Amino acid sequence: MKPNLTVVILAAGLGTRMKSRKAKVLHEAGGLTLVEHVVNSALALTSPDRVVVVVGHQAERVQEVLTTAGVRFAIQPEQKGTGHALEVCRTAVPDHDGRLVVLYGDCPLLSVGTLEKLLADHEASQAAATVITTELEDPTGYGRAVVDSDRSLKAIVEEKAATADQKKIREINSGIYSFEAPLVWKHLSEIKPNPASNEYYLTDIVDLFNQSGYKVRALLHSDADELLGINTKLELALVDNIFRERKSRELMLAGVTIRRPETVLIDSKVQVGVDSIIEPFAQLLGSTILGEECVIGAGSILKNCQVAERVEISPYTVAQDSRIDRGATIGPFARLRPGNHVEENAHVGNFVELKKTRLGAGAKAGHLAYLGDSEIGEGSNIGAGTIFCNYDGSKKHTTKIGEGAFVGSNSTLVAPVEVGPGAYIAAGSVITHKVPEDALAIGRERQAIKEGWARKRREMRSK
Repeated sequence: MKPNLTVVILAAGLGTRMKSRKAKVLHEAGGLTLVEHVVNSALALTSPDRVVVVVGHQAERVQEVLTTAGVRFAIQPEQKGTGHALEVCRTAVPDHDGRLVVLYGDCPLLSVGTLEKLLADHEASQAAATVITTELEDPTGYGRAVVDSDRSLKAIVEEKAATADQKKIREINSGIYSFEAPLVWKHLSEIKPNPASNEYYLTDIVDLFNQSGYKVRALLHSDADELLGINTKLELALVDNIFRERKSRELMLAGVTIRRPETVLIDSKVQVGVDSIIEPFAQLLGSTILGEECVIGAGSILKNCQVAERVEISPYTVAQDSRIDRGATIGPFARLRPGNHVEENAHVGNFVELKKTRLGAGAKAGHLAYLGDSEIGEGSNIGAGTIFCNYDGSKKHTTKIGEGAFVGSNSTLVAPVEVGPGAYIAAGSVITHKVPEDALAIGRERQAIKEGWARKRREMRSK
């Protein structure tokens, strides 16, 4: 943490080139919104009360996404340029002392390491302002950085105002600044609106500082991709891919096996234990945590799941907001909707769906079942085709299965209902009342045989 460091993140714009009704900074890459990535980098440098996010378009939605971060907000109701965006922070920042860093909510790849280099260079050079610059093969459309041999920044010249010689300059302005805070707050109000757009551009502060005799420095950064701002869905996809590659590399270097890493999707917050195996086309999303020695089968999708060690998720399983304990086996083609707890060594088989269900240790549901709003005791067996009827049209009700109970195939349990420990449900039964411990419940009509019925029916139809 840097004492007396304030970070302002400009995140008020619509982003018209995204062709979206959603604010640009709310689009996701690597499992987080663009602005969350930037805020996380800022929080690695300073405390939440010294991070100010400028919001405007869809301000409430942006604030909602960042609620848990504890940062401050400043409202820019009308987007009138970057200089104006910083001006609206004048009363939102905790003080006007120390150092001020300006970032952008649509630049998610900017690393903490690069920001630390910016701050170190700024301090060592004793500049009033330091701007990150980079070189592009084709700088068309970007403001050119006019730099002296000692890396003093003399001007930032926009494309439309650049001379023929200035357009040949390949070094461009990233828009990422480190300022001596008292100086920027002193001179910010001196920025004049641009005659063409009537907007206030923060780049003009460079001229103001130079005119006042302050030192302005350009810090050349070699990785132009890291400074990439997101303007289109194409750029969003490219950045998302970069985050995915970074995450896969991080996990593999930490001891995780990823087969065909170019095919998997793993979000930034995901944690995976050593010696776990992730098979092709799997997706680990949200805040999913996997323990050691797990296997995640091909095509499986886990979102916000807590998975203990030595769990096997067979191919094409979908699970969300569920807890899976040590040694459990799930799938293939299983679905765990939110709110489940699959306990140690339990088994959820193919085409079994769980919702708000606790499946006790060692319990099994092997095939073709729906188990919703239920508590299933240890060592129980749920037969193929079993359905828990948990919804009566207006309310959900609970089914309770005792330890060691056996529910026969194609049984229908109409909740609320309870099956005692060790009890048996005969196959094909409809159960509507409590089944006592160690009892056998049969909820079906006795089989009747009518000899010759089928032959007589065929004869009648042939006449």
